[in-house]
Amino acid sequence: MTTTQVIEVVAAAALFALGVWQYRRRSAEDPNHGSQGAVILFVIAALIAMHGLGLFQYRPSALERAAAAQ
Repeated sequence: MTTTQVIEVVAAAALFALGVWQYRRRSAEDPNHGSQGAVILFVIAALIAMHGLGLFQYRPSALERAAAAQ
């Protein structure tokens, strides 16, 4: 993993922790539900973690590599 990827994974973990903290904090108006902002933080953290782990990198298939070699 590169330094940038490690930073992305750490940032994703921090955003996830912040989302958990925000979701657990209950508001006075509606104590039965969490925050929508926390759910948005979870989605952003998941996307950053996937990018940091290299899951969005393009990897051509064997057929595509064979076609490009011709």
